[in-house]
Amino acid sequence: MPPHTATTTAAVHPLLADRWSPRSFDAAHTLGDGELVSLLEAARWAPSAYNAQPWRFLVGRRGDTTYVRILDALVPFNQEWAHASSLLVAAVAQERVEDGVPQPGPAYDTGLATAQLVLQAHALGLHAHQMSGFDADALRASLGVPEGFRPLSVVAVGALAPAELLPPKLRERETAVRERRPGAETFFTHTWGTPLPVPPLTTRRHYQECT
Repeated sequence: MPPHTATTTAAVHPLLADRWSPRSFDAAHTLGDGELVSLLEAARWAPSAYNAQPWRFLVGRRGDTTYVRILDALVPFNQEWAHASSLLVAAVAQERVEDGVPQPGPAYDTGLATAQLVLQAHALGLHAHQMSGFDADALRASLGVPEGFRPLSVVAVGALAPAELLPPKLRERETAVRERRPGAETFFTHTWGTPLPVPPLTTRRHYQECT
């Protein structure tokens, strides 16, 4: 089992269990054209309310102008490691349609499209790290994001590099055990805060054995 595989209480697909968000990327790695198109297609085919598809993505490969402008908009903490990624993608949601009427749930739908991009990256043997730490106004100004559209997140994509390449303060996060809040504090029934009863599993089977 890979070192960052989630310890789940039930079998889930390996794409979900093995996905994690590293900060150590291989600065020599170059993303191929086929890989890039695959990532974008995964995002493009996400579901959305009324098929409105409110997402837009600003895509920069390391070395091009878009990449530099997205990197410049990140907070210094994220700039410290994201500069080694092969790709930076800014996810932007269209909050209003052309006549000014609000979109139904644009942030939710754009987040789902972004999640599909992230999972496709893992399926390709790549890794992705999503960030909320960036200056949205700087991104708007440098890349011409129009009114009615809101930058939501930035995703770094690339090939994994050893954690030892990171500064000590980042290396500790890179090697930390993955954790999640218990299900009893997350899934409720009847009233808020009442845990949903989930039968305990006597054994944990691999995903392949459950399909």
